[in-house]
Amino acid sequence: MPTPSIANKPNYLGPFITMVIMMTVIGFITSINQQFQAPIQSAYLHSAGAWTNSFTTLLIFAFFLSYLVLGPTSARFVERHGYKMTIVRGLLLLAGGILLFILSALLFMHTSLWLTLSETVQLPVSYFIFLLGSFVCGAGITFMQSSVNPYLIACAVPGTSAVQRQNIGGVGNSTMTMLAPLFVSMVIFGGVADLKDVQIQEVVLPMTILMAVVLVLSYVVRRLHVPHIEGTTSGEDAQVSFKTVWRIPRVRLGCIALFCYVGVEVCIGANIILYGKDDLGLSYNTVALYATLYWGAMLVGRFVSSFLSRVTDRKLLWVTTLLSAILILIAVVTNQPYWLIAVGLCHSVMWGAIYSLALKGLGSLATRASGVLLMGLIGGALLPFLQSVLADLLGGYHYTWLLVVGGELYMLYYALLGSRFKE
Repeated sequence: MPTPSIANKPNYLGPFITMVIMMTVIGFITSINQQFQAPIQSAYLHSAGAWTNSFTTLLIFAFFLSYLVLGPTSARFVERHGYKMTIVRGLLLLAGGILLFILSALLFMHTSLWLTLSETVQLPVSYFIFLLGSFVCGAGITFMQSSVNPYLIACAVPGTSAVQRQNIGGVGNSTMTMLAPLFVSMVIFGGVADLKDVQIQEVVLPMTILMAVVLVLSYVVRRLHVPHIEGTTSGEDAQVSFKTVWRIPRVRLGCIALFCYVGVEVCIGANIILYGKDDLGLSYNTVALYATLYWGAMLVGRFVSSFLSRVTDRKLLWVTTLLSAILILIAVVTNQPYWLIAVGLCHSVMWGAIYSLALKGLGSLATRASGVLLMGLIGGALLPFLQSVLADLLGGYHYTWLLVVGGELYMLYYALLGSRFKE
């Protein structure tokens, strides 16, 4: 066993590196789910009538719905079983969700089971199995994030702040998030330019390999020795109720801020593909590249922000949200997607800033508050879905980006006022 340091403090570097690896898994799976939108639309939704965009975005809705349903449950699981087993549980759920993706494709290949929802809407049963797989994958990510985020804050590494450590984890997350669109378009679907050429059975082999990798990771994590970290599990306060934590203003308003953040992040990262394909007539390879550039901009932003240790969380948040709103308005006026890509630079620091502002000074309540905050990630389900409903009603995505501007403005409010409220 390692010898304790003179200061009698545990070495948090190993657990910190482990959490960074888990962040890469979170980013990759989350982005893959989003990038399946256009191929699923082509394969499953050609008989969805006038609500094609809405049914397409249900894939994201199902994924992020799990944050609302299982956020508090994941926090209680941490309290009872610890971080390591929570991550293992999340990885096993991920493997189950990927298995459902595979079963959906196999069912579509070998059967012709369809549901008639109206005179103009018919959907294959395989589509609903894919939605269920998306929800189960989201459940796995929920369990993982309930451990990873408090861990990144609590794992003190010399020379870093809490926001810097989250941003380092974010670099790993953003790297895999950036690569996922190319993985879906180039590896899974072979670089097809026209989505009419997409064959859903092409997901079977890559997803089988990915499922095997996730299962191996769950075994590796289970074998790791991850020490308990004071202040991130509730201990004697395990029975603190949801209402108690919800009454803390900066937690409650921070949950709404995370709702907006995840919503606007996913709106751009996922719906820029549908916007470019349907509104601007661009090829699938081109719009997949736009998504990659957006997530790549977030990666660059997180790398740059790691050198901004002297800038407060509050200042980072209000500057980046204001700039994001301006860039999106320019995109609406010019009808050019390049400005949306640039927003990724600003989005790169928002998660860490909001999370740190919301959990600041909570001590032993941090784990329960983290579960409450994760409920805000339902914004990743609702805002993109609402944007797609508006796109179906308005005949395109052009003016729906104003919805994203509204989310940026709320986060600006949280940075300037909402995060200052005390208990």
